[in-house]
Amino acid sequence: MMETSFDFGEGPVVEGSAKRARARSELDAQHAGRDKFDESARHTLKVLFANKFFFRNGGSEVVMFDEMELMRSRNVGVVEFSMNDDRNIPSRFQPYFVSQKSYRTPSRSGKLRSALSLIHSPEAVSSIARLIEDERPNILHCHNIYHQLTPSIITAAAKRGIPVVLTLHDYKPVCPVYTQLSNGKVCTRCADGGFEALLAQRCADGSFGRSALLWAEARYHALAGSYRRVDKFIAPSKFMYEAIVRRFGTDKVVHIPNGIDTSRVEMSASDEGYVLYFGRLAPEKGVETLLRAHAADQAAWRLVVAGTGPLLEEFQRKYPAAEFKGHLTGPSLERTIKEAALIAVPSGWHENSPLSILEAMANGKPIVASRIGGIPELVRDGVTGLLSDPGDVSQLSENIRRLLADRDCRDKFGRCARRVVETDYSLESHGAALFSLYEGLIELAGLHKRIGS
Repeated sequence: MMETSFDFGEGPVVEGSAKRARARSELDAQHAGRDKFDESARHTLKVLFANKFFFRNGGSEVVMFDEMELMRSRNVGVVEFSMNDDRNIPSRFQPYFVSQKSYRTPSRSGKLRSALSLIHSPEAVSSIARLIEDERPNILHCHNIYHQLTPSIITAAAKRGIPVVLTLHDYKPVCPVYTQLSNGKVCTRCADGGFEALLAQRCADGSFGRSALLWAEARYHALAGSYRRVDKFIAPSKFMYEAIVRRFGTDKVVHIPNGIDTSRVEMSASDEGYVLYFGRLAPEKGVETLLRAHAADQAAWRLVVAGTGPLLEEFQRKYPAAEFKGHLTGPSLERTIKEAALIAVPSGWHENSPLSILEAMANGKPIVASRIGGIPELVRDGVTGLLSDPGDVSQLSENIRRLLADRDCRDKFGRCARRVVETDYSLESHGAALFSLYEGLIELAGLHKRIGS
């Protein structure tokens, strides 16, 4: 999900947007927590979900597939739009999917075509237009659409009167490189919609060419007003909410926490005494901080690393005392989580709402994590885990050793974590809030059609 991202200034404000904002706020207040569609309406309601991957590639796909299942359980019609890929889950809407795209072509002309399609995809716009005409969805819910689908599909739906929701899995609308990191350091200079810092700092891996491409992408969509046509951004964390409100305003953003179905996760009573990191091995994840803490303690405690990524081989070479399990899924990953003593989340970037933390909490595992981004909303310091400053090896090491030395404390934190996730992050609550949001936007869209007819 981490890729580089274009906006050309702020797009034109749609006529009547102030009235729509007021009406939208009123509907938010009226419909919060309520389901007003009767049973017959639910059978005709359709939600079009768009995401560039249609397999469980990462957190955005997990969230989307859970939401689609929730909608089906409410007798809501589900329509799917994505990119063709051999790993895709079967879909009857596959004929509408865009062709598979790779941005690693060697030829100069191929690179130019790829760059242009990364900014705006005529194929995606044409395909989703046909899908909308054929299926008549009531709402478009976008997840990870950047590059392969492009935000241009938002405009395609909006022009046809379809309300658009965009779940924020990263900071793309306010940070063209997704992460709010520049050359390894936290940066929010593009948060208000000005993107020139991207060029000056060469935020995309230090490359001026890649940075310029992402700058062009951000500027294009700002001029086109792509994000301004989103009716509601969904922020899974309060931290993300504040980051997006700064640019788009409070009427455009709603905080809906991610959810997890704890009924499918049995709380673990197992504890094999090891520290587990599971996730992508990339610089922003802070895994090297954890590996350095392990090495500084002369590998006195067992460290298991489950995942892959661009740093895997380097880490295996530099830190041979750690156990690298590669990419784990299904029962293997579940067993590895359940047998861990604690879960480490040593991130160095503004994490949004990591599903890895929710999964660890559902399993009743204490967590040692960085005090950054949305993590402190999930990991309550001294209650469900322990927090340390990002990049601080000694703090992280101390927290790990403290928990490993106290089984009773681990058990207490784990029980608290399970209660918190059951109370505040249930999948059913997530689905109810989402359905209520759809309801309000669809009613508002119908109101506008009646007024304009």
